[in-house]
Amino acid sequence: MNTKNLEKFRKILQEKKEQLLNNIEHNIKEMESLKHSGISDEADLASASADNFTELAIARQQNNELKDIELALKKISKKTYGICEMCDEEIDTNRLEVKCYAKFCIDCREIYEKTSNKDKNEI
Repeated sequence: MNTKNLEKFRKILQEKKEQLLNNIEHNIKEMESLKHSGISDEADLASASADNFTELAIARQQNNELKDIELALKKISKKTYGICEMCDEEIDTNRLEVKCYAKFCIDCREIYEKTSNKDKNEI
C-alpha cells in the first residue's frame, strides 16, 4: 500500500478511535448515573436494569472495535496494514474503506466466519 493511502487510513482510524473513546466515556457516565439514581419502583428498576444490560453489551462491542482499531494503527506503523492475516495477500482498498480495521480479505473472512460458526455449533 502506498504512503498516501496509509496516511489516509491512519487518519480515519485515529478519528474512529477518538469517537469510540468519547462514546465509551459517555456510556460509563450514563451507567454511573443510573447506579446513583435512587430508583425504588420495581418497574423502573427493571427498565434501568435492561438499559444497563444493553449499555454493557454496547460497551463490550465498542471495546472490541477499539482493540481492532489500535491493532490496525500498530500495523500502519509497522507497514503491515492492509495485509490479510490469513493468506498474507493485500486486502482490497474498497474493503478497507468500508471496514478500515479489517484483518482479513473477503475470501478469508468467509472462511473465518464459517469456521467460527462451526466451532460455536459444536459447543
